[in-house]
Amino acid sequence: MAFILGLWILMYLLDANGTNDFVQFVHDAARWLAGWSHDLFTFDEAWARVVAGYGLAAVVYLLVGHAIANRMYRH
Repeated sequence: MAFILGLWILMYLLDANGTNDFVQFVHDAARWLAGWSHDLFTFDEAWARVVAGYGLAAVVYLLVGHAIANRMYRH
């Protein structure tokens, strides 16, 4: 999940071709995954909103995934 979100941030910052099917797929998946944090921040710059909103979701997914993996490893 965090990989898809990070990939979308990278594609956005590098101004990937929005009409490409792969770019659209990654954007749709990232938007769904970060639905709860999308447009959470109101920075003036669009790139800052994308990095903060999708980045926050990626960090949360990483932390939750790490916690679940640790819990499963202990049992």
